[in-house]
Amino acid sequence: MKKENIAYSILELALVPQGSTIKQTLNNSLALAKEAESLGYKRYWFAEHHNSAYIGSNAPSLLIGYVADNTHSIRVGSGGIMLPNHSPLVVAEQFGTLAHLYPGRIDLGLGRAPGTDMDTAQAIRSDFMRAAQSFPQEVNKIENYFSVANQSSKVRAAIAEGTNVPLYILGSSTDSAHLSASKGLPYAFASHFATTHLLEALKIYRKEFQPSESLNQPYTMAGINVFVADTDEEAERLFTTLIRMFVGVLTGNTQALHPPTDMTDDLRDILKHPSVHQMLKYSFVGSKQKVKAQVKTFLKETQLNELIVVSTTYAIEDRIKSIKLFAEVMSEINNEFDDSE
Repeated sequence: MKKENIAYSILELALVPQGSTIKQTLNNSLALAKEAESLGYKRYWFAEHHNSAYIGSNAPSLLIGYVADNTHSIRVGSGGIMLPNHSPLVVAEQFGTLAHLYPGRIDLGLGRAPGTDMDTAQAIRSDFMRAAQSFPQEVNKIENYFSVANQSSKVRAAIAEGTNVPLYILGSSTDSAHLSASKGLPYAFASHFATTHLLEALKIYRKEFQPSESLNQPYTMAGINVFVADTDEEAERLFTTLIRMFVGVLTGNTQALHPPTDMTDDLRDILKHPSVHQMLKYSFVGSKQKVKAQVKTFLKETQLNELIVVSTTYAIEDRIKSIKLFAEVMSEINNEFDDSE
């Protein structure tokens, strides 16, 4: 008997390439979403980041509306809304509004981190630290605002009540696994950059999972970096853009995305650096055949329900080709996986 297919989705940061503009970058985000929809990707999520001249995903709820309005069936959501930055009431009103406009297509992923530096987090919300420490209670508020039972409360997000927007807990540590399990919510791990605790967090989540009204068994997602091209060499060339981006993050010298270059010995040495190697551990780079083997091994190790893909290429044409080839990889994997494996 065939197993349930592994879903595959996209996480978007709207990273700005050198020589491009925010407008062009956001237009490219929509072009990618349209392509993803045609290729069978399940969802398209925007991450929330602040205080960077080279990230266009500052206001996910606006971008979700932009993409949902110009696509037809793909689910669109946040990966995630960094809840300590926001009033739960306002978040519920925003996503309730989206749910009325695009019924059955909106996801609300919630995270605890600020998505920025601490000075900016304080500028966004002066009581950020208190809100971060109260993250479980803030999630409770979101759930209440979406509940029909909240109609009798003095404070309501009436537009959100009964809209059935699914909540997801995002995380990069074991804390999020405990929370997601206790609330019976789907769990998405940020292993496209935070790789250390992935397996432990998945184990905790599955062991502690409590069925809820929204979910009767565990549902797991994880982020991976994917670069698929016609040859291993071309995929490695595309990968150099991400390597340079991570070096900029680690050194505090963030810049617009660099064009790809040949994979040099210097770049290979950078990849061996413990910090870079750890952060990029779950990066699958190569031809379809090579990436397929890597992904199959990863799925057997993690037993995930869904992969959420980050493809940080300089050119939108390369990114579209990469997600097309990856969709073919996933189609082949889903056709091969069965209960005997």
